[in-house]
Amino acid sequence: MMDEALGFLHSKQERKKNFKYEVIVVDDGSKDKTTQTALKYSKTYGTEHVRVLTLAKNRGKGGAVRMGMLSARGDLLLFADADGATKFEDIEKLEAEIKKINVNKDGMAVVCGSRAHLEQESIAERSVFRTFLMKVFHFLVHFLCVRGVRDTQCGFKLLTRPAAKLLFRNMHVDRWAFDVDLLHLAQHFSIPIAEVAVNWTEIDGSKVTPIISWIEMGVDLFLIRLRYMTGAWKIGQKTKTE
Repeated sequence: MMDEALGFLHSKQERKKNFKYEVIVVDDGSKDKTTQTALKYSKTYGTEHVRVLTLAKNRGKGGAVRMGMLSARGDLLLFADADGATKFEDIEKLEAEIKKINVNKDGMAVVCGSRAHLEQESIAERSVFRTFLMKVFHFLVHFLCVRGVRDTQCGFKLLTRPAAKLLFRNMHVDRWAFDVDLLHLAQHFSIPIAEVAVNWTEIDGSKVTPIISWIEMGVDLFLIRLRYMTGAWKIGQKTKTE
């Protein structure tokens, strides 16, 4: 993933001298030498291009992504899974889409990479039970939290800086369902959301265990709906963010 992402970004910078980039690696309290590996890239490419954030203990995927996004310095902020399941060059598709969006005066927009176009193919490869769990999850997402987004869970999303700062400062979910929380908030604030089909490949070694993780995500969906409805989770005002 690092080789692919940095190779693409470095090549783009050579073609466009005014283009700037940074890659932030967030080590979510892992024990697999993620920090040491990322620091090697930082030494090679420079700290202005590769920064490494190491969390003392595991906070969950949502917590780690929030830390990276709130530390980012760019005008456009992308978060991507470290397994490289999505082809990094597809960021250009997301950038093109964000330019098409009628961005409001606050400069806010969210573009989601989507695997929805691959759904029938993936169903053919999944067991009946996993397909059932997937459909139940999609129904609950639509019924409880987010409507109009076919794939909320793809780990490849591009946000304008104002949108990222507003949404991640208000986000509450630290586990796998954080994407739903993020998009729920985006719809609450009437931030434009678009989906773009991306190239995606199943990568071995996923940390999502079929039953436990789906149950955890299902519980999180109910909590998102309940806690925002009851006011247990507060949402800040939509003001201009830096």
